[in-house]
Amino acid sequence: MNSGTSQLPNLVYILADDMGYGDVSALNEQSKIRTRHLDQMAAGGMIFTDAHSSSAVCTPSRYSLLTGRYNWRTTLKSGVTWGCSRHLIEDGRMTVASFLKRHGYSTACIGKWHLGLDWALKSENPEDVDYSLPIQNGPCAFGFDHFFGISASLDMPPYVYIADDRVTAAPDRVVPESKGKAFYRGGPTGADFRHAEALPKLTQKAVEFIERARRPFFLYFPLPAPHTPILPTEQFQGQSGTNAYGDFCLQADWTVGQVMNALERTGAAQNTILIFTSDNGCSPMADFPELAAVGHHPSYHFRGHKADIYEGGHRIPFVLRWPQRIRPGSVCRETACLSDLLATCAHIVGETLPDNAGEDSVSNIPLWLGEHKPVREATVHHSIDGSFSIRQGRWKLELCPGSGGWSFPRPGPQCQGLPPIQLYDLDADVGERRNLHDQHPQVVESLRNLLTRYVKDGRSTPGQPQKNTGARHWPQLNWLVESDLG
Repeated sequence: MNSGTSQLPNLVYILADDMGYGDVSALNEQSKIRTRHLDQMAAGGMIFTDAHSSSAVCTPSRYSLLTGRYNWRTTLKSGVTWGCSRHLIEDGRMTVASFLKRHGYSTACIGKWHLGLDWALKSENPEDVDYSLPIQNGPCAFGFDHFFGISASLDMPPYVYIADDRVTAAPDRVVPESKGKAFYRGGPTGADFRHAEALPKLTQKAVEFIERARRPFFLYFPLPAPHTPILPTEQFQGQSGTNAYGDFCLQADWTVGQVMNALERTGAAQNTILIFTSDNGCSPMADFPELAAVGHHPSYHFRGHKADIYEGGHRIPFVLRWPQRIRPGSVCRETACLSDLLATCAHIVGETLPDNAGEDSVSNIPLWLGEHKPVREATVHHSIDGSFSIRQGRWKLELCPGSGGWSFPRPGPQCQGLPPIQLYDLDADVGERRNLHDQHPQVVESLRNLLTRYVKDGRSTPGQPQKNTGARHWPQLNWLVESDLG
């Protein structure tokens, strides 16, 4: 597909934080939050109705997006990293940024990293940070020429901005924990840091990069919104007609508009792939009862929400625009995953990935160009407690008795007496209400065997088998022999 470096498209990848499928009005006609910039983007491009994150929580999805490898192949088998966690991406592993950089792209990450990085420490305490020294193994160690942003979620200390490998201002105070929708944990806070200013500041930095970047460029723009703390600025307060969460979604939509305007202003829009998506489903911190009272449902008609193995945990909004190649107003109903970005980029530049990179990544270019047939053999999903599901066509097998996350039935007493596995026909039951595991044992067996192969081979795509990391700690895969996990 490559016709020379000068013709390679720019790529801007906007990743919202905890934004539900139903929050984007282009995907949900009943949405009470009217995301006019995303609607404009969709009208000029393509929407995906069956796009997924690899995990129902933040860190794992970001790992898969950048590496093309399922998150559960790492040492992180459940949960997320924190503000002072060490780096998760393995040394030497190819990322989308390092791959594109090798092909002449200028690369930047602006926003929420949340993949761990190695702070300089004053002692063995991982939170005893020496802010005067440079950071090791952050975004700039994994293919990004430039980074400006925060180490983890906006509710996780330390609250400092990082420019490349140094903080812009050391903490001058410790903020106390904040409550309600504006929740954030207490912790050290930089002299130039105010939580409510984070999204506007990051938006400004992203626009500045677009205006100044050498082309072709790759901008990875992971937003801190609408994740907690839910802090819409005055301009957006009360504008959605829902609650503060809806207002914050409108502010995230405004950010998309600022990026679109910058691309138009610089003449880059026609040859830029612009993607908007989310790292997982909406969090309960949005206040589902309050939103339902005004007729808004962030998970649309899907069951569950952030953290869950159910569709609401990992079926995400995905809007794509590439004026030179994608037909306006297109709809793709095939399954896609955030892990597909690396193989898609390889397709664009006309290169084949090595066996030890993008093990779970499949090019989506055929889907972007209008083909109506599956590109993925199957897709594996993961919940916050490490529970697995595997989806192939209409069938979805979940290897846990409940949500594997935060919705009912939660892991523990709420799951007592429930079948240990769930099988759903998503064509007939997209709400995942009728467990058919006992009616289709052959489907259960086939999907279990396929997942077993994916785990043991260290990949779900063709190629030489690879090793998983931390393979002897798989609490949710006790049906496999540990010594065979690779």
